[in-house]
This record gives sequence, C-alpha cells and structure tokens, in this order.
Amino acid sequence: MNQLNPRQREAVLHIDGPLLVLAGAGSGKTSVITKKIAYLIEKCGISAQHIAAVTFTNKAAREMKERVSKLVSGPAAKGLTVSTFHNLGLTIIRKEYKACGFRPGFSIFDDTDTKSLLKDLMHREGDLDNDMVDLVQSAISNLKSDLIEPEKAMEMAQSPQEMMIANVYAAYDRSLKAYNAVDFDDLIRIPTRLFMTNQAVREKWQKQIRYLLVDEYQDTNTSQYELVKILVGMHGKFTVVGDDDQSIYAWRGAKPENLNLLQTDFPNLKVIKLEQNYRSTGLILNAANKVISNNPHVFEKTLWSDMGYGDPIRLVRCSSEDAEAERIATEIIEHRLRHGASYGDYAILFRGNHQSRLMEMKLQQFQVPYKLSGSTSFFAKTEIKDILCYFKLIVNPTDDTAFLRIINTPRRQIGPSTLETLTEYAAKRHLSLMACCSEFGLEQIMSPVALDKLKRFAHWLNNIARRCHSEDPIQAIKEMVHDLDYEAWMHQTSNTPAQAERRMKNVWILIDMIERMLDKANEQGDEMDFETCIGRLLLRDMLEQQEQDDELDQVQLMTLHASKGLEFPYVYIMGLEEEILPHRNSIEANTIEEERRLMYVGITRAKRNLTMTLAAKRRQYGETSETTPSRFLEELPADDVDKEGFGGERTQEQIQARGQSALAGLRSLMGK
Repeated sequence: MNQLNPRQREAVLHIDGPLLVLAGAGSGKTSVITKKIAYLIEKCGISAQHIAAVTFTNKAAREMKERVSKLVSGPAAKGLTVSTFHNLGLTIIRKEYKACGFRPGFSIFDDTDTKSLLKDLMHREGDLDNDMVDLVQSAISNLKSDLIEPEKAMEMAQSPQEMMIANVYAAYDRSLKAYNAVDFDDLIRIPTRLFMTNQAVREKWQKQIRYLLVDEYQDTNTSQYELVKILVGMHGKFTVVGDDDQSIYAWRGAKPENLNLLQTDFPNLKVIKLEQNYRSTGLILNAANKVISNNPHVFEKTLWSDMGYGDPIRLVRCSSEDAEAERIATEIIEHRLRHGASYGDYAILFRGNHQSRLMEMKLQQFQVPYKLSGSTSFFAKTEIKDILCYFKLIVNPTDDTAFLRIINTPRRQIGPSTLETLTEYAAKRHLSLMACCSEFGLEQIMSPVALDKLKRFAHWLNNIARRCHSEDPIQAIKEMVHDLDYEAWMHQTSNTPAQAERRMKNVWILIDMIERMLDKANEQGDEMDFETCIGRLLLRDMLEQQEQDDELDQVQLMTLHASKGLEFPYVYIMGLEEEILPHRNSIEANTIEEERRLMYVGITRAKRNLTMTLAAKRRQYGETSETTPSRFLEELPADDVDKEGFGGERTQEQIQARGQSALAGLRSLMGK
C-alpha cells in the first residue's frame, strides 16, 4: 500500500459496493487491480477461487497474473481466475455445454473458418463478392455483440441488404449448431443468453464469482456489459477500470457509454479518478489534455505529472510523403547517435497500414532495424492450420470445415466429385461428413474405390482420436504426423529444402507447446484434457495473434490502434493530415470524437519526446495533390509546440550546427 498514491489506495480499499476507477493513460491502473486482488484475498477473507479478473488480451492477462503471483503466493492464490473475457466465456460454455445445447467436444471457428462458411452459404444465395462477404461477416459480428438473434434481425431489417444479412445470419447460426461449433462472438453471447434464461445456472455462477474486476472497461460491447452485470447480480461487488478517452474500438462494437450506464444500473456507484501520470513529461500531458478536452465528457479528468515539463513537442511539415519518411529515418539515426539511445526506444505510429510501406523502404535504405507489428501469426501459417484442423476433427468429428481442409492434405486422391457426392449425401442425412464416411448408403451412389479411401481415412482418424482420449495424446499425435508423412508433404509444397525444414520444425513446436500446456496443467492440479488444450490453443491465437515481446533492438512500427497500452521514450506520429488522421471515413460518418481519442492515445505513448509529421503534398491514385493539416494540430497548445516547415526555416548556420552535433555524437560513440 505504501507504493500507492492516495487515489490508488482509495480504489484498493473500497470493497463494499460497485466501483468505477477512471484511470488516465499511464496512471498505474494495473497496480490498482493486482494489489486489490491481493487485498481481497489476504485482508478481506475472500477465497481466490471466488475472485475473477478479466481483460481483453492474453498479454494483459498474463502480466496481471504474474504481478498477482508476486503479491500472493502458495495455496492462497489457488483457484484465482485471471483471464480474457473470451476465455471466461469458453470456460462457462465448457462447464455448461448441455445447458447451452452443445455436445461434448465443440469446435471454435476462427476468422478463416467463419469466412469460409459464409462464402458457402452466400454462394447458395448466388452472391460471392468478397467485399460483401466481409460486410456480412462484420454485420453478423455486430448483431451478436448487441445480443440480437437472427429472428430479431429479420424483424429489424429495413432494406433488402439488411434482410439478406439477417437471412445469412440465420443460416450461419443453424450451420454452427449443426457443426457443434461456436465462433469468437459466441463465446460471450452464448453465456450471456444462458444466464438471462436459466436462473439455476445464473445463480450458480453468481455464487462462484463473488468479486469481479474488469480492466479496459471502455472497450466492452453490449454482450460483455450484460455478462458483467449479470455475474455481479444485485450485490454489485465489483471494480471496473477504464478510460473513456482511450475508447478506440467502436468499429468492433466497443461502447464507451457503458461507463455511463453503470451509474444508471448501479445508483450507489463510487467513482475514483486516477489522474497522476507516471509515464510522460508535463508538456506531453498538457498536449493530450488540450486535444481530448474538445470531446464531450460525462467524467472530467486532467492528467498531471511530477516529471517536469520536458522537451517541447515538435511538428514537422515535409514537402512530400517520401521526404516525410526519409526525415523520420534520418532523424532516428542522428538522435540515437547524439543521445546514445537504443533503436528499441523509438516508435513510429500511423493511422493506416498503407503508411508503413514507404517508411519500411526508408528504414531499409538507411539500414535501420525495425519491427512491424501485426506480422503473420504463428497459428496462421499453412502447416499449423493443417495440423490444427486434424486436432479439431479429433476433438469434434462434426467439424466439416476442418474435414474439408485436411481430407486431401496430404493428397489422398479423393477428387472433387467424390467430395461433392459426400457433401450432398451428408446434407440429406443431416450428418457430418466424417460420420457419413462410414455409412452403408454411400455404396449406392459412390464408386468402391472412392468409398474405400474415405472409409480408410475415417477409420484411421477415429483410431487416433480414441488413443488421444484414452492413452497418451502426445504420443498419438506424433505418430499421426509420421503416418501422414507430413515431412514429405512439406518438401513437395515448399520452394526450398530449408523452407520445408523450417515449416516442419513449426509443426514440432506446436506439438511441444501442447505437451507443455498439458504438463503445466497437471503440475498445478488443473483439469485439462486434450480437447480443452486444443480449445485454449485456438482461442489464444484468436485473441493475441502472436502477441509477443521482441528482445531485438529494433524501431517499432505500428498503427495507433496497436500502440494502446505501450510506451516509448521517443515517439513519431506521422501523417497528421485531414483524411488520414482524422480518417476520411470518420469525417464522412461524423465520428471525429473517436479519431480524437486515437490522437490522444498516440500522444500519451510518448515518455520524453514527441514528434509529429505531415506531408505538404501526397501522391494518391497516381496524382499528387496538396494536403490539409489535421484539425487536431490546431487543438495543440501553441506555446508548447516547435514548428518546422511552416515558414521561418532554420538558417544555414543552424543546419551546420546540427550536423556538427551529430558528428560529435558519432565520434563519441566510436570512442566508446
């Protein structure tokens, strides 16, 4: 407690009713949550097994759990739930699968599985436009997040397109049930619906979770808000931590107004503001406060710091987007030489992924090492998706999407006509493709050779599944990989032997990952079988998309969205122009407030030094045109900003002095 400031301490000690902690950027909210968990266990006598803390990413959940383990160790921490919303939902569905209407071993559809199923359904409707598939997928996700069922969606439809979406949603929902599967949104929607309609199950979980803590509350959607409200029940023993100024995920259903709803649903809600920032200098915080003050607020707060004023914020206007990228790259080289910094101290933030391409080229040109966030996930690699589909089919034989991916991977000479016949037969019989492989009725409509291949595949995989459930699953799946001769398949489908070896190594890494998960669960006394392990592995990928810390010394390139929760000594925000930040779509849709929150997030990533850049001219669609500086630049405190490129350029003497300073830094570095 001695490490907490008065507001943080007040938030930890308040346990008698609902609490909203408005935590500004860099205000130490994670310390509040972790120390409150320790306080609840050690001082308030609440058993760890009756406490749940939820957040949005596996990385945040891991960090929280690690911090708690340093404060509470041994038996006292046993049974504590620290997880993502979706992992909590998965746990509830697994334990209440019968009440949810599932059979054991249900599958979790990832984004690719969902898109594949929607394409199939929409093909039957005569529409295969990829943009339309994306639109329908997004619309269904939003409907599920808002707890709108297919029947209700049909009632609400006010245009032919909305009716089409509702019809596809209904067919998609029926298909998931037939496949004994859920998608990412269902992991929240289904438990919430269950609690709304089943009093016995609801009361059971309310007794189980006696104190709930929620991080990043401003990012909750309707279904997550309802899930929290139901779990805490009438007693309202909860703490939610959030910052309405950092709500930047409206495009995926987040509703910052959920912070306001708390006051309505819990009239005795206590609000505590964390306004002391431990990250940034005074001028950076002043800029953030000035910009965000232009948004309407129910809860007013002002960040402050005792770290001094720091360097002025720099605003640099370059002649073109090429000059902008080159300026950032050369400045980083120069600044690093003069200050003896590491490349990892620098971050370059941008609004859209397209802005990174030119920046990457310039960094490569000047041999500056960098990491672009959002690179291909380990679980998105072809070989990993192949093997995971085998595992998914072992766990859930009704997963037709997994079946269709692996039936000819590696090749088994099962042709498209055979699969078409099998699919039609399965549809008539209302059975899964795997189940139909052993049906006698197929003999009437399929050649003996084709049928034999299907039967042999089904018999072989059923035997693997039996061994995974009754014997050592690791040994069984290792033998499965050898039976497949998957290494030979890697050599057939790779460009070089070295690439094939790397891809095969990935498969063994996956199996080793599963083995370690099972071993760790056994050591901790947790119940985890092969089925549960695969479910958690698939969910981990969907949540974090290979969130991992990179220890290499590299400049960090990322979108403003991806930068949330991170901090860097030196930050560049590029492309401060109208139609980039704020984005053109936001201008047209009049959602400038969220773009301003995105600007606020970018500013508050900087600890010591912040530079913003823009191009006077930008080339788009083959034409070069003048740009308009972002409206957010006018909202910055003028006295705290040093401008360059807006007139009144530096003299030749100033340029030479800067060059001499850079050379001196280089000589010093060489001397060391």
